[in-house]
Amino acid sequence: MATVAEQMVRILRECGVRRIYGIVGDSLNPVVDAVRRTPGIDWVHVRHEETAAFAAAAEAQITGRLTVCAGSCGPGNLHLINGLYDAHRSGAPVLAIASHIPSGQIGTGFFQETHPEQLFAECSHFSELVSQAEQMPRLLRIAMQTAVGKGGVSVLSIPGDVAERRAVGTADETVHLVEPSPVVPRDAAIEELAEVLDGSGKVMLFAGAGCRDAHDEVMALAGRLLAPVGHSLGGKEWIQFDNPYDVGMSGLLGYGACYEAMHEADRVVLLGTDFPYDGFLPQAHTVQIDTNPAHLGRRTPLDLAVHGSVKETLAAVLPRLRQRTDRSYLDRMLREHARSLEKVVDAYTRDIEHRTPIHPEYAAAVLDEVAADDAVFTVDTGMGNVWAARYLTPNGRRRVIGSFRHGSMANALPHAIGAALSSPGRQVVSISGDGGLAMLMGDLLTLSLYDVPVKVVLFNNASLGMVKLEMLVDGLPSFGTDHTPVDFSAIAAACGIWSTRVDHPGEVRSALSKAFEHPGPALVELTTDPNAMSIPPKITSEMLRGFALAASKTVLNGGVGKMVELARSNLRNIPRP
Repeated sequence: MATVAEQMVRILRECGVRRIYGIVGDSLNPVVDAVRRTPGIDWVHVRHEETAAFAAAAEAQITGRLTVCAGSCGPGNLHLINGLYDAHRSGAPVLAIASHIPSGQIGTGFFQETHPEQLFAECSHFSELVSQAEQMPRLLRIAMQTAVGKGGVSVLSIPGDVAERRAVGTADETVHLVEPSPVVPRDAAIEELAEVLDGSGKVMLFAGAGCRDAHDEVMALAGRLLAPVGHSLGGKEWIQFDNPYDVGMSGLLGYGACYEAMHEADRVVLLGTDFPYDGFLPQAHTVQIDTNPAHLGRRTPLDLAVHGSVKETLAAVLPRLRQRTDRSYLDRMLREHARSLEKVVDAYTRDIEHRTPIHPEYAAAVLDEVAADDAVFTVDTGMGNVWAARYLTPNGRRRVIGSFRHGSMANALPHAIGAALSSPGRQVVSISGDGGLAMLMGDLLTLSLYDVPVKVVLFNNASLGMVKLEMLVDGLPSFGTDHTPVDFSAIAAACGIWSTRVDHPGEVRSALSKAFEHPGPALVELTTDPNAMSIPPKITSEMLRGFALAASKTVLNGGVGKMVELARSNLRNIPRP
């Protein structure tokens, strides 16, 4: 007779789960032992449970399938919480197994007692306690379907003694997980949308991650309305490539003419984005299309809210729209976009191949050229986000994963572990900062243990660059942000990982090429300029507090890599007068 833990593991396997990330221990041991005895599902031993949750989040985002992480009672599963917040805010279908103290001790203040079903409630759609063996299959079904159906985290807490009990019912139950179907708006909503768009003057489109499957439809709409197209960081990988209407990105890491186009437009259309920085939005004359009704209108007042998938909504409205012929607004924004990018290019192209410390912009541009066309990039929060946003060239095949909504440090390496294990044969590059890598550096050992071929590209400026910037712009002397230089390549080598340290920009390309050719894990440490910083596309009087201020008053305007070439090529599409 199977145990409850065996029953759980077998159901997970039958639902397509291929690995569980976590750390073994005490109340979780029955589950881990069930994995050992169940073919077709593996246990991935990480060095910190936070890594387990981040890795599961990345695997879920790459594959679109349910993934699983686990932690032992008390401190063990509590370590999951940061990665689970990230997964939940990213809409990644993740199930966390939070083992618990013995069921008879719950409520007594027992050793390591917490209440995980309460602790994880804020970062999950579903968080419940299994107190009886007969409960487990049903609660597991609900947890899995909720994570997949709503997009986000479910948590199942289970005491170790309950996991060891005899299972009730079959241990080979198959659960058919149903993904949500596309949301098609009512015909009346489509008709109203068509009337609003046709009745508007200058229209600008702003695309987010909800445009993942709608690139062609967004381009068709832009062509019909002759509208410039901007994007959020989450929308960059889905919308910037093959885009003759591109005017760049808005937000704290933004560039180009996106902000100007948005604020000059008579109508802004938000497409599949819950863009959080309302200070960059015009707060007027806006239409929003989103699959999540809760997103509609929560960042800006709306003239029209449409509940629907971007792809289906645009496909339905396009036949009802007239073809415009006046390109003056679009062409002017394309020219402004190219000009704004050209103004900042020279600072990062003049003699930088010989200047030290290495300009991180130069290193990011070389990385973009050397990396594979279908590479998965995972990006640490901080200045790494800036270099990824401005230098990685999307092409419809590359992926960029980061803690873009939760904003956690240390996410890049664990994200890369999940991405690589779920995508064998695909190049996975972790763009890490020295601050982020140091926080979860122990999981370099995970790369070595499993020979995970992640390529860690470490931008080491011996500083918490973004934090230093925040303090400086608040008029505070930087304190606690600069650190004694560390040779991370030596640490990686001690972990059994191929590594190299690069101090001269002329060696960047060859070091990256060697790392990418190496069959196993590799780390390239780049000693970069700590003074390289970036500003958003528009500074307003409202940006007076918090991170908005920190990102607003910096010393450089940021490079843009190949994006200036894209902007120039788009100018060739403008008809001559």
